[in-house]
Amino acid sequence: MSEHYSERELQREITELETKSTTAARLFDIRRIIGGLFVVYGVIVTIAGLTASDADIDKAEGVNINLWTGLGMLILGLLFLLWLKLRPAAPPPPDVRPGERRDDDRAG
Repeated sequence: MSEHYSERELQREITELETKSTTAARLFDIRRIIGGLFVVYGVIVTIAGLTASDADIDKAEGVNINLWTGLGMLILGLLFLLWLKLRPAAPPPPDVRPGERRDDDRAG
């Protein structure tokens, strides 16, 4: 039993699939993963720096290295997430089949 789809139903289904594909691409954007990991690790290392003993600070010659490293990681992670927010991933261009012309090709 073969199913026949009208042109409108086919276009609607294609649009739905393109929307799902774009959403998946944005969800797995590498900036989100890197930024999220840096934020999580930055919070952990910052907490370790805030709870550091005097002996730990003396080992690092008076510098609370965990605190500064954690804050740096936290800032870097937030910058990645800000970059993702300000410049989201562009959706992939639609495929053009041989013999078809896009709308912008007709203008020229």
